[in-house]
Amino acid sequence: MNLVERVKNIMLRPSQTWAVVKDEETTIRELFVSYAAILAIIPAASAFIGMSLIGTSMMGIHFRIPFVSGLVHMILSYILSLVGVYVVAFIIDALAPSFNSRKDILSAAKVAVFSFTPAWVAGIFMIIPMLGILTVLASLYGLYILYVGLPVLMDTPREKTLGYFVVIIIVSIVVSIIINVLARLALPSGPMMMP
Repeated sequence: MNLVERVKNIMLRPSQTWAVVKDEETTIRELFVSYAAILAIIPAASAFIGMSLIGTSMMGIHFRIPFVSGLVHMILSYILSLVGVYVVAFIIDALAPSFNSRKDILSAAKVAVFSFTPAWVAGIFMIIPMLGILTVLASLYGLYILYVGLPVLMDTPREKTLGYFVVIIIVSIVVSIIINVLARLALPSGPMMMP
């Protein structure tokens, strides 16, 4: 799989790309090593650069996160991003029978991993913290990609797709909140630096 081509295709032609993805021979390990682990670096590194090296201004005050705290945050957010994708895949797989879908952890991992593509790619905007909202908007497009991929990869009946999608989102949000709370507890806290 060509990384750049896959990113372009999943973002610009998700319907056609899901059909290709469904028939690909791969493993969960390969999905994470050759795709997710590479793309997940983008938002983590960009946020580090933006918040620790460049900094941001709010109401005329410029501040930045101390270097070591930023570095720890980058590593932790990178790891938790990958954990989050796997958890979403697990959720997709676990909920499949409830929506007359095929229970298949590999297909669920494909849906989860490739649905995160827009958020990871748009993570580059986090270099300039004020543009971080663009990453959020790209994440919303990732939800559309997830919705389009469910019937193809999980064999979800059309009439069950919306319900399946909504339940995945709700459960994923709850899990995300738990992961974020744990991450905040693990992060070193300290004062912001002002130049």
